[in-house]
Amino acid sequence: MNDSALLEPVIAASEQAGAAIAAIFRDFKQQNVERKADDSPVTAADLAAHRILVQALSSLTPHIPVLSEESVLPSFAQRQTWQRYWLVDPLDGTQEFIDGGSEFTVNVALIDNHRPVLGVVHAPMLDLTYCAAVGVGAWKRHHGNHRAIRTRSLAARLARGDALELVCSRRHGVEEIETLASELEQKLGLVVTKSVGSSLKFCLVAEGEADVYPRLAPCCEWDTAASQAIVEAAGGAIVDMQFQPLAYNRTEGLLNDHFFAFGDPAFEWQSYLP
Repeated sequence: MNDSALLEPVIAASEQAGAAIAAIFRDFKQQNVERKADDSPVTAADLAAHRILVQALSSLTPHIPVLSEESVLPSFAQRQTWQRYWLVDPLDGTQEFIDGGSEFTVNVALIDNHRPVLGVVHAPMLDLTYCAAVGVGAWKRHHGNHRAIRTRSLAARLARGDALELVCSRRHGVEEIETLASELEQKLGLVVTKSVGSSLKFCLVAEGEADVYPRLAPCCEWDTAASQAIVEAAGGAIVDMQFQPLAYNRTEGLLNDHFFAFGDPAFEWQSYLP
């Protein structure tokens, strides 16, 4: 089975996980939050989605390992033997879920030789799914409507006086983003920022609704992998602070460096960003 043929079953599994999350969300109470060893929150919804996705992916591709945020992390020695593996965030935006917001997602990526080659981001409360496979393209599904998506060019928009649209997190690196937006405004003109939850920030860049998503706070590889596949397939790029594409399963830990997601990789970003 080629990678593009895996998209529909992965979307179906993500929607099944999303339905389980939605059912718990409707009756969720703040006291039902537990804390993991790193003090990050976890809920019954995270665990229910984890179980559904691990079972579905293991059945779909028994020969490909599955690494979920809620899995026990295998040793780096073991992970180094993986050329291909599934990388899953069963509930991206757990704090958003806990706070009663709707902008949380199910993220599933297929990693091949340290790069994401397939990605699905599903927002169950929004009836919204983004998906992509390398070499095939990227799509958005919303309320039954399906369409291909592409990033947008930036230079022509700036030349006619349009604002640079920057998307950012509500909770992470807020002060750093404010400083960056101010610096960009001095160099490029008007900058408009909007705050969005979970992996939907990347997806706005992928569909041409934002120009750049700077991440200036820590996050893990399962937070970015599915979205990176979508952004890249739509024509964009996600790069680290050395302007190299994010790579996966390279180190013992799974923390990403700070990064930028661009809609227009041809723009001279290095002239304007730190």
